[in-house]
Amino acid sequence: MKTPLFPLLVLLTAFPALSTDMYLPAMPTLQRTWQQPAAVVNLTLIGFFVTFCFALLVYGPVSDRFGRRPPLLAGIGLYVAACLGCAAAPDIGWLIGARVLQAAGAAAASALALAITKDVYDGHQRARIIAHIAVVLAAAPMVAPVIGGWLLEWTSWRWIFVIQGGMGLVALLGVGWMPETLPAMVKTGFGQVAAGYLRLLANRRYMSVTLMMSLLALPFFAFIAGSADIYINGFGLTPRQFGYFFGLNASGIMFGPLAFSRLSRRVCLARLMSFGFAGVTLGGLFMVLGPGAGPWHLALYNWTMVFSFGLCRTPTNTDGPPVAPGRLYNTPPGC
Repeated sequence: MKTPLFPLLVLLTAFPALSTDMYLPAMPTLQRTWQQPAAVVNLTLIGFFVTFCFALLVYGPVSDRFGRRPPLLAGIGLYVAACLGCAAAPDIGWLIGARVLQAAGAAAASALALAITKDVYDGHQRARIIAHIAVVLAAAPMVAPVIGGWLLEWTSWRWIFVIQGGMGLVALLGVGWMPETLPAMVKTGFGQVAAGYLRLLANRRYMSVTLMMSLLALPFFAFIAGSADIYINGFGLTPRQFGYFFGLNASGIMFGPLAFSRLSRRVCLARLMSFGFAGVTLGGLFMVLGPGAGPWHLALYNWTMVFSFGLCRTPTNTDGPPVAPGRLYNTPPGC
């Protein structure tokens, strides 16, 4: 059972990036088609992200109580229906609503892929599977806009959502074939779940790190929302060329953690995070004040920011061994 599950887990993991980045090259087309400003078209992204984040909080406790398969089947079924709704959208309001439903369904795949990994794999095998999934998480934002750009060269933007629906249908069939992986249901009530989230909100150290990284992510989500308008309407690139530039920028998310894994053996983790914050700051300053205003300049400055963000984001996601009081991480001697 374990080996055939891996391709399904990879597909489930790729849902968020494929659902957002694949249609980014089409956003200027949507502006022209419906005569809407970029701020209105960007609501298709904002609605997706907000719904996706809140839905993640729901699927975990629900899957602990009722198993992995029922919420996955419901979520992916909703995702497929929403993709077809996006493809048939007659106006921007319809598309925004369909994207909200698409996010509510995609969150099931994202939330439960790692949960299934913990159910099925253990020890060293789980570490290898999670490492492979991390590669997919890094590669999907690079590949998705390239696929979307090529599709726009050949056909209508609506086919992007049709293909996403086909991807969801494949995942739906895979989950239908998959046996239940949760060994025992956890009868946790709504009050207990809410109390757990409230305890996290009351944890000052947890909330300070979460708030810090959330604020740091704001410019990157702003870039995602405005990148197509900048590269296509501003610099005059084709959707296919935009896909290449966006993929180049997204590659920093992969190289940042790779650099962290090498450097963390010799450099203090706190110092590495400081380097990351400094890189984000310098990249932003160069973007505003630096020489040049072409697509390659923007790509270089943004890649510096994305790489630095990947460098300092990695330790905040690390569940490492206990450390001495007053220290955030275990560090090499002399730190």
